[in-house]
This record gives sequence, structure tokens and C-alpha cells, in this order.
Amino acid sequence: MTGPKLNEKNRVAGTRSGTKASAKYLRVSAYKAREVLDLIRGLPVRIADETLQFTDRHVSDDIRKVLSSAVANAVNNDEQDAGELYVKACFADEGPTLKRFAARARGRGTRILKRTCHITIVVDRLEDERLEVVQAREAKRTAAGRRRGAAAGGAAGRRARVERSRQRAAAAKGGPGDATTNAPADAVTDADHGSAESSAETTAQSFAGIAAAGDKPTFAGAIEAVEDQDPPEGYTVKGNAQSMLYHTTDSPYYSRTKAEYWFQSAEDAEAAGFSLPPSLQHDDAADEENK
Repeated sequence: MTGPKLNEKNRVAGTRSGTKASAKYLRVSAYKAREVLDLIRGLPVRIADETLQFTDRHVSDDIRKVLSSAVANAVNNDEQDAGELYVKACFADEGPTLKRFAARARGRGTRILKRTCHITIVVDRLEDERLEVVQAREAKRTAAGRRRGAAAGGAAGRRARVERSRQRAAAAKGGPGDATTNAPADAVTDADHGSAESSAETTAQSFAGIAAAGDKPTFAGAIEAVEDQDPPEGYTVKGNAQSMLYHTTDSPYYSRTKAEYWFQSAEDAEAAGFSLPPSLQHDDAADEENK
């Protein structure tokens, strides 16, 4: 297609607005790239990056790199604030096609076309009215997370969560529970938690010197993740405090998820209030029905 793109809105009467980045000769068809680009067009860059992070398409990784490059160009070259940018335009053009063939019967050959494409992303500053809405939504979500963290912090909050977890387990089994389950939350002592909690506290104390003090919420049985540090031994489950989701090692999103907290098992994560992603919950329910 020649001339300016209809969805670009980047060149009007010789003027230029926005900052762009492009990647050329990607070994994927333009049709497949456009399906992913349609998901992020018009979104703020933070939400667009999260969308690409959890999009189950191979080309989403390349598009995410192009988006990061466009944001970096806007910040370094045009002195824009990364938190005020949005995806103004994104499109994929067809590149040269590599022609190959496969041998078939009777001396014939089947044509194989290996498509390539050029991906371009344009970012620009949000309008003032929309920027206020986005900032208000972000502030509301941050405030809600702080309130949740304040309610969940401390030894008393940990004992209350353990007590609620025991009550749910007893209700699921259909039994009345033991004396410890029926006791009030304030009556649960540190000795009732056993050696498992003491070992977890010892591991958390060993990482206390590495982790910087912050206002993140604390969860029972969890260790706050430290950037550029390997996970503690025995802690393999990743937890995200904003979405309150956890990912095990067999999850398709495990490698794409940045851990904010580490849990020893999925049971510990669920006891702390975390849950599986909805797509994986559906798969587990389908497996149980098949059984």
C-alpha cells in the first residue's frame, strides 16, 4: 500500500506528530501480526505492554520490543513522559516473500511461501481529558492495593488468614474441624503454626537484608521477590499482588510473569488470597469433568 496509512494519523499536510519505531523483515506474515496489533491500538502504553505480555502469540514478543523502542524514543528524543503515552497507531506491512519448494511425486514440486513483514508503532501523548481519567484510575487501583496490604499485614493479620484458611478447609471436608479450627483467631499462638512456618520465617529473615524496605503488602507464607536475585530454595510459585494471581512452573505464563512474591506451593498461594488465571481455572474444571 502506497501513501500514508489510514490508521496512522501521523502525517497531515506535511506535519508530524508522535514518535514511532519499526522492525523490518520479521519472519511472520503481516496477517498474523495485524491480529495482535488490533489488540493494543489506542491503549495506554502500560496497558498495551501488559496485553502483549499475556497474549498467546509468538509475534507478541517482537511487537512488545517495538513498543518498548517507541517509548524509549519518545522519552529520550522528544522528552515525553512514559506514563502519559498511548499507542496512536500500529500497523504491519508485507515484506519480501521467500520462495521455497518441497519435492513431490512424479518429479513435481510444491511451492512454499515464507512471508515477512514490517511492523511500525507510533506513540503520542494522551489528551488532557483522557490523561486525567487514566491517572485517576491508576491512583484508585494503587490506593486499593495499599488498603489491602494494610489489612493483610502484621502477625495478627497472618494469624487471621491462617484461621480462615483452616475453616475453609474444614468446611470443604464437611467436618466440624478440630479445636484449633474452632478457636478464635486471637487465641492461635505461634506454636500452633508448627515448624513449617518457623522455617519460612527463617528463610524470610535471611532475605531481609537483601530486600529493600517498601510499602508492599505482606502475605502469609510468602517472600517478597528481589530484583536480579534467584528465588529462595523451595519457593517456585510466582505471585502478583496487583492481579492477585499466582503461576506454577507448568503454567504457560510462568516465564513471562515477573514475580513479586514467592510461595512454596499453590496451596500457600491460595491461602494468602491468590488464585489461578481464569483460563487455567477453566482447564482444571474441564479436566475434572473428563474424569
